[in-house]
Amino acid sequence: MATSLGEKIRRHRQEKGFSLDKLAELTESSKSYIWELENRDTRKPSAEKLTRIAQALDVTTDYLLDESAAPDEKVLQEAFFRKFSKLDAEDQKKIEQMIDVWGKKK
Repeated sequence: MATSLGEKIRRHRQEKGFSLDKLAELTESSKSYIWELENRDTRKPSAEKLTRIAQALDVTTDYLLDESAAPDEKVLQEAFFRKFSKLDAEDQKKIEQMIDVWGKKK
């Protein structure tokens, strides 16, 4: 079953507990713009807006645009890596150390 861009945005926004206002704030958009994306298939966001929305919702732009894509593990891993790669080197090192410690708990 195909899932539209608007349906995906609404579902992930609600899963994160974001109001329309909150997602608008996080993406430097207006509340009405987010509402239109969710409810009117005629709106097509720019690449910049789509990227901001994907980042706020922890998904990829490819996932949002592909009507047949489901939020599988690959999508979630790509979103995590995108956030990780934006951290400064010191914070990345701390996360790597935590992963190493957790990996040794077996």
